[in-house]
Amino acid sequence: MNIHLRLLRQARTATLELILMVILALLGGLLTIFQAYILSRIISQVFLEGKNLSATLPWLWGLLGIILGRGLLTLGKEVSSGSAAAKVKTSLRDLLLQHLFDLGPAYTAGEHSGELSAVLVEGIEGLDAYFNQYLPQLILAALLPLMILGFVFRLDPLTGVIFLITAPLIPLFMILIGSVSQTVTRRRWMTLSRMSAFYLDTLQGLTTLKILNRSQTQVDRVSKIGEHYRSQTMKVLRVTFLSALVLELVATISTALVAVEIGLRLLYQEMAYEPALFLLVITPEFYLPLRLLGQYFHASMQGVTAARRIFELLDTEKKGTGKGLLETEYLSRHQTEGVSLELKEVTYTYPGRNRPAVENISFRCSAGQQVALVGESGAGKSTIASLLLRLIQPDEGTIIFNDQPLHSIPLHEWHNQIAWVPQQPYLFYDTLAANISLGKPRASQEEIRQAAHMAFLNEWIESLPQGYNTMIGERGYRLSGGQAQRLALARAFLVNAPILVMDEPTAYVDPQQEELLQEATFTLLRGRMVIIIAHRLPTVYQSDQILVLHEGHLVEKGKHGDLYRQGGIYYRLLQAYGGMA
Repeated sequence: MNIHLRLLRQARTATLELILMVILALLGGLLTIFQAYILSRIISQVFLEGKNLSATLPWLWGLLGIILGRGLLTLGKEVSSGSAAAKVKTSLRDLLLQHLFDLGPAYTAGEHSGELSAVLVEGIEGLDAYFNQYLPQLILAALLPLMILGFVFRLDPLTGVIFLITAPLIPLFMILIGSVSQTVTRRRWMTLSRMSAFYLDTLQGLTTLKILNRSQTQVDRVSKIGEHYRSQTMKVLRVTFLSALVLELVATISTALVAVEIGLRLLYQEMAYEPALFLLVITPEFYLPLRLLGQYFHASMQGVTAARRIFELLDTEKKGTGKGLLETEYLSRHQTEGVSLELKEVTYTYPGRNRPAVENISFRCSAGQQVALVGESGAGKSTIASLLLRLIQPDEGTIIFNDQPLHSIPLHEWHNQIAWVPQQPYLFYDTLAANISLGKPRASQEEIRQAAHMAFLNEWIESLPQGYNTMIGERGYRLSGGQAQRLALARAFLVNAPILVMDEPTAYVDPQQEELLQEATFTLLRGRMVIIIAHRLPTVYQSDQILVLHEGHLVEKGKHGDLYRQGGIYYRLLQAYGGMA
């Protein structure tokens, strides 16, 4: 679908503002015609009829009223168009952000965060010129010349014919130059997107760059990319100025043509002075909307270019979003007891890969049961966790929760029933309290404190000068690995979901932190259905069921002792990792 048609569809969110803008534009057009008529009437009375000030005073007051009226209508049109642009941008930004959340990390992991941020901020903000300037001017350019043409044809058909022939030349040249402008604007937008992604990568990797003594090299690259962006911007400006020059030239020649035609007819007394003056006054007003349309067209090109990327993201198919009609009360009734989860012949292949990450996986777990997933890297453990969290959706097979297909449960309801504790939890630049309460924003201070206490964090937090209001850096900067892991456990304690999926958090911490984490983890596991990606032997020993994965297939299943005695892949894993699975 044409990009402009899609943008017009988005403009439906501001229908009232656009209708008001059209009405004000029509009224403004009528006042423009009346202003030209009154001005020509006043000049004719003064210079030809010799009337004094008192005789022309009513006309002067009328002219002043029209000028004020046009000013008020123009102000109203700008306010309504600005309001429409703000509404559309807000609606589109909310829509795109929600769509990115629906696509989930399985999609965004393959995209540059900086580029997506540029689309959400600069890209959508670039649409302001489209909705605030170009779209209103497009309506005005379609209405006002036609209104003027109607009056002119009744007054002087020959001038009307000249208007009719010359008017299309302005949009024609606008389109011809616009094709060049579109190309250079697209290049500029691509440069901006890449620059945004590069800058974010540079900031996030600043520590590594300093340690490896590569900061100066990166500064040079930043300078080079900035210079390339400046060069692309100047190319856009050159095309814009060229377009303005051409459009002004066409409009000037057209106006001069009308002036010459009217002047010759006045010279040979084939036209009266007053209508001739009216036509000369109204001619610039006839071409003005078309000239401004060309000017605003180039101003809106950045937004149109960004819109292509916006709609490309919006057209990306959502996967794993529940669309069922399961009632909220249905899920909220479920307690820890009686919960069951089953995978039936589940297969999933990541986009761009030929071999499935997991294939024909089937197992069942119940409330209070702990299931351990073991296997070498790339065996499919994290893929199963992502499937259960509904970050991705199976290509084949079904996941059943309490005899209900998982895909039929609304996504937000399912996430109320499941908690996720990763090995490397993402911590935001915010207070400790806000990071703990991420999964339960309305939690009370006492609930947050209790969750922190269960994760053995409360004593440390309260020793800080600002306590739970202490700000932490992005990705948990200034926290140790063990503190970050316990904060993730505190989140899970606060959510208190009946199902827990976790990538064992004790894998990469020192012995002292590991002891605290193990105690907090065992407390969290009690009574819950737990699916854990196991790395350490104690976790495997205590599991009710061990699932051994190999190259995406479930090859062994059972308890630790039984699997160990079989001497299969599980046994070899234990031997290879010296007591680690």
